[in-house]
Amino acid sequence: MSFQAYLDAIEDKTGRTPRELVEQAKERGFDSPAVKAGEIVDWLNADYGLGRGHAMALVHVIKKGPQISEKHVGSDGTHRDESAELWLDGKATRPAGG
Repeated sequence: MSFQAYLDAIEDKTGRTPRELVEQAKERGFDSPAVKAGEIVDWLNADYGLGRGHAMALVHVIKKGPQISEKHVGSDGTHRDESAELWLDGKATRPAGG
């Protein structure tokens, strides 16, 4: 599953775009370097029922922003992403090819 596919699945499960969840995390202070990933995972599980894998994808975006490694961009593997910049504003608004 690509990184973007994880974010799309999170949107399907929660009804919220990744950007909305990132904003909620910031409001709770979860973007602080002092906050451990486990705290964010616990919040996402308690409030949205997200499992660890999906929650960790969102942890990356909360802590590091929408940029991901070029490692899988354009590759043939199952984790292939189209872009090193993740789309956070919802599947319905994502430009074609992104």
